[in-house]
Amino acid sequence: MTFTANYIQKLGDKEAESLVYFVDSKLKENNDQNLRVHAKKEDLANVKQELAVAIAKSEARLTMRMFYFWIGQVTVIAGLLAYFFKIKG
Repeated sequence: MTFTANYIQKLGDKEAESLVYFVDSKLKENNDQNLRVHAKKEDLANVKQELAVAIAKSEARLTMRMFYFWIGQVTVIAGLLAYFFKIKG
């Protein structure tokens, strides 16, 4: 970072150099923080993708269990109806 001669004359060499150093250090800190935030966003994207896969798997298991339950219910009702009509008929 360079200052124009006008600023250096107004501030002086040491003050201008310390101001440049201060601004440069703040920019580096902000850059480091931005990199950490970017890494967190990538981590969140990975977690989001893993969560979507886990939800899809659990939905598939739930659908299969619902189907098994439905088959069981139909079987029980058919058995009860057959028993009921066997007793009556």
